[in-house]
Amino acid sequence: MSAPVTELTMPYWADMHAHLRQGEEFSAALIAEHLAGGTDILLAMPNTQPPLATVVNGEWSVQGYREMLLRNGGDAFSHLLVPLYLSAETTPAMIEQGARSGLLRSVKYYPPHGTTNSAHGVPLEALIGSDVLRAMEAHGIILNIHGEEHGLPDHRWFGQHENAESILYTEKMRRLRDSHPKLRIVCEHISTKEAVAFVKESGSGVVATVTPQHLTYQVGNLLKGAKLHLICMPLVKFGADVSALRQAVTAPDNAKFFAGTDSAPHPSVKKAVDCGCAFGCFTGQYGAQLYAEAFELAGVDLSDSAHAETFKRFLCLNGPAFYGLAPSKKTFVLRREPQRVLPTIAEGKTVIPLPLGIVPEAERGDVTIPWSVLL
Repeated sequence: MSAPVTELTMPYWADMHAHLRQGEEFSAALIAEHLAGGTDILLAMPNTQPPLATVVNGEWSVQGYREMLLRNGGDAFSHLLVPLYLSAETTPAMIEQGARSGLLRSVKYYPPHGTTNSAHGVPLEALIGSDVLRAMEAHGIILNIHGEEHGLPDHRWFGQHENAESILYTEKMRRLRDSHPKLRIVCEHISTKEAVAFVKESGSGVVATVTPQHLTYQVGNLLKGAKLHLICMPLVKFGADVSALRQAVTAPDNAKFFAGTDSAPHPSVKKAVDCGCAFGCFTGQYGAQLYAEAFELAGVDLSDSAHAETFKRFLCLNGPAFYGLAPSKKTFVLRREPQRVLPTIAEGKTVIPLPLGIVPEAERGDVTIPWSVLL
């Protein structure tokens, strides 16, 4: 007799870091992807072109962009959050306006030129002690931080013993935290043991999102075969880093680490160019399944009820709780049976999801992942 198939019935989950891009048709296709994967709460990043550097008034404001997403299928989410892009033009008055309007729950920090559409970011040292961060403290606005140091010499940017993320967390993040003790911080898509240690040592106001790729892959997976669809910022790291991330998210008492896929779609033609590569791994509708697989790789038996509860908190509960949101009232099923992975066609462009992107193009016809979603 075959063993029973593991099924997890959980609230629709919360992706607290994703990219829905721009262009109504393109964004609509991405929204449909997330909804098909059981996402009900989503935080959509503001690094559009131009960036969402104002709260209200205009197409490229938090308000205008969110309205575009809502009319293209985003109204199906129970909560759709959009942060303000933190730039040199951000003011305390803007923060107060956003807080009072109810439109603003968080502000996103990008290191200058550190990732896609981040040229309008400002150096972190210019923010520490600033009136903008004081206003965020006063109004309870969260800081979402892309935690990598900018402007490093090449030899320090990426290595096993130091890299752009570890340098920021060891050299600057404690000063930021201690200078603004009431500032609530989400350390986005952390990838290093140093970032894990920082979050653990900090109080309840400092938390982190973790992506499926950073829980699953190491730099060797990226370099062997030059897997361009696994290139994201921050890059996947080394074994000790993956182990630290896995221990953090699977801890029975975890309340500080939660799901944020950083699902970052780029047409496949932009992932392979003469010089450079568009940064980002696209997970789309496969995020929950990939997280379940990552927990299994960490040695977690999801058929065990206590372990399943830990997974549910990571995927569905911890993120909304930090943002002051109720979890979804709807439920879906994650089932331990294979699901076929297909490319996404958005605005006539092909976008390759992560499970397809790590296999050679000639072998992408019948790729499956171990878990499937039933809505």
